[in-house]
Amino acid sequence: MPPRLIYDISTIDLSKDIFDQEAIRQANPQRGAMEQLNGILHVDPDLHRIIGYKNVGADEFWAEGHIPGRPLLPGVLMIEAAAQLASFYTRKFIGWKEFIGFGGVDDTKFRMQVPPGVRMLLVGHQLWHRHRRIQCHVQGVVDGAIAFDTLITGTKM
Repeated sequence: MPPRLIYDISTIDLSKDIFDQEAIRQANPQRGAMEQLNGILHVDPDLHRIIGYKNVGADEFWAEGHIPGRPLLPGVLMIEAAAQLASFYTRKFIGWKEFIGFGGVDDTKFRMQVPPGVRMLLVGHQLWHRHRRIQCHVQGVVDGAIAFDTLITGTKM
């Protein structure tokens, strides 16, 4: 059976940002080459859902060396993009103010290669949060296909 999206996104307007890069910078500390989240397209705090995106560029720091002649977005940067989406959601909609560090990455599967020149949607769903920890399920989606699937746990630092 092919993998399925966390939730149906077919009825969601994904045509315009509701939070742009500057709004993301107000919540997330990453800057420069480590900014892996370019915009937020949808948020439903009542259902604990968020959709953002990463524009995968040919001019990014990894493109020349990973893999020469056939650049592919590294899996670790896909996970970083997922963590930045979860961090943005946690700060903006749960209200955490402290630094949020990686607490864990679980059940990660990479399902396709992601080359430069595509927009990778990041579809997220908060599973739980308690005390100083939160967990979100995030999928990367390119042209309707799931590129990766992971569980991200964040920890207040």
